[in-house]
Amino acid sequence: MKNRVLKLLCLVLCCAMLTSLLGGCGDKEAAKDENQMDFYIMGGMSALSAGYDSNEVLNQMAENAGITIEWDTMSDSLSEQVNIRIAGEQLPDAFQGVGFSNYDISTYGADGVFIDLTPYINQDVMPNLTKILEENPDIRSAITMADGKIYGLPAAEQMGTAGIGLEEDYSIYTIPQFSMINKAWLDYLGLPVPTTLDELYTCLKAFQENDMSATYYGNAPGSTIPMSTGFDQWCWGQNIFYAGFGFTNWPNDVCNDLVLNDDGTVEFVCVRDGYRDAVTYFNKWYAEGLMDIEMFSQSTSQLIAKCSQGQVGVATWWYIEEIMGDKSSDYVFLPVLEGPDGGYNVTVRDGGAVNSGNLNITSACGNPEALLRFYDQWYDGETVMQLQYGPIGTFFTHQDENGMWVSITDEEAREKYGKSAGELKGVYEVYGPKLILSKYYNENFYMEDRAIERLQDLNDSWVVPYVDSLTTYPIDCVFTAEELEVIDRYRADFESQVAEQEALWLKNGGPTDEEWNEYMQRLVDSCGMNELLEVYQAAYNRYAQN
Repeated sequence: MKNRVLKLLCLVLCCAMLTSLLGGCGDKEAAKDENQMDFYIMGGMSALSAGYDSNEVLNQMAENAGITIEWDTMSDSLSEQVNIRIAGEQLPDAFQGVGFSNYDISTYGADGVFIDLTPYINQDVMPNLTKILEENPDIRSAITMADGKIYGLPAAEQMGTAGIGLEEDYSIYTIPQFSMINKAWLDYLGLPVPTTLDELYTCLKAFQENDMSATYYGNAPGSTIPMSTGFDQWCWGQNIFYAGFGFTNWPNDVCNDLVLNDDGTVEFVCVRDGYRDAVTYFNKWYAEGLMDIEMFSQSTSQLIAKCSQGQVGVATWWYIEEIMGDKSSDYVFLPVLEGPDGGYNVTVRDGGAVNSGNLNITSACGNPEALLRFYDQWYDGETVMQLQYGPIGTFFTHQDENGMWVSITDEEAREKYGKSAGELKGVYEVYGPKLILSKYYNENFYMEDRAIERLQDLNDSWVVPYVDSLTTYPIDCVFTAEELEVIDRYRADFESQVAEQEALWLKNGGPTDEEWNEYMQRLVDSCGMNELLEVYQAAYNRYAQN
């Protein structure tokens, strides 16, 4: 009898311990507490992070909200652990810094894993975020799923010209490619900086015929490459030169090939007459050796090596100094060049995408309102500044005469903390729903010097003089599960077909009428062009409506 009692007691204790352990893992669904003020949050962190338990900014924010948080953060195996928790229905109160895709967010929202946050985004619970969404309806659209619900808080880092004090806010991504030319070579040959494609052709021919790499820099005879770029690459492709034909997109990338017209209709660049004219025009340059024959295969390191050694007359990149090295002072930016008909059009790009997969509250949370009061503090400029870089008094040392916070220098950081400023940032950075608006760089803290330089160049040399319309397809459109299936089914084939044909036409000559018609038919019959257009149009229509 005594043994039976002991066994029964042990069983009861084991069950109690198991229940306690499961509760500690965040399974609050079985016993929700609407007065809950203690929360368990799981998510990612930097490999350099010291952990969030001792993070003074987070602790102060939690104290402000009157809550306590148990952090379960990791830099490795995050996806695996998150999947285990969701599959096993052992949910934390929230996932932070995981980076769920829109597909994941929609799926988990529909399944009831994530809760709809819309009822809590109001002036009482989340005044900071509510104000931002009222002033930036595009952000609300980006975080609203196809079912009209919001399952996650917005995160993005927006760098725009408003951040350097300009009235208009052009994203740093507006024109990814800056083209540049060796002005020292032009001066040597008595040529002006070109303003049209035909004038650039004349310059490239002169570089080639006079072997300027050898003539001016003393490199090996025949080493001159009049123009070198990548092929349809982000910041180092040939695409900026297509402006003279009405576009500057990347035809081998479905998203970057989309054009949003002013009337709200969506179309692909790669089926326009201007696209056909462009590949036909530039075949002459390639055939005459003015375009690098390695442009279709070279890496960025190979391009930089050629440029820094003084072999290249014209190239594309974000910064002259970064690609041209010691020869940088010999180069200047080219303007957007007019085409054969005297026109041009730069297809501007969208800014950094807004995502809502870095803070998602689960059905296990008993008191979402209290937790969201904590997260509303993230939407204050001075607070998010510290979550991104580090605390005032550590990473930010003082305010200047304009009231802007000044960050620690590398020298100061090494002397005081034994780390570089970048390493110090890694220790204190918090992953999560950080929404850094362009205006914060003009009101709270300064952006990096190179970003300031690029934005100034963007405004002075590129956007203002040459862009008439800032209409662009929003890269953070939200798709339904069915639409994503269509994209998955056709996108790879569509991109491969377009890229293959573009390369062949640049190398071998633009398409005949028969080749063009066959190409168009393949895109429709085999590559799902109409289905893709329908999906992208539907997603944009919802985005605009939201």
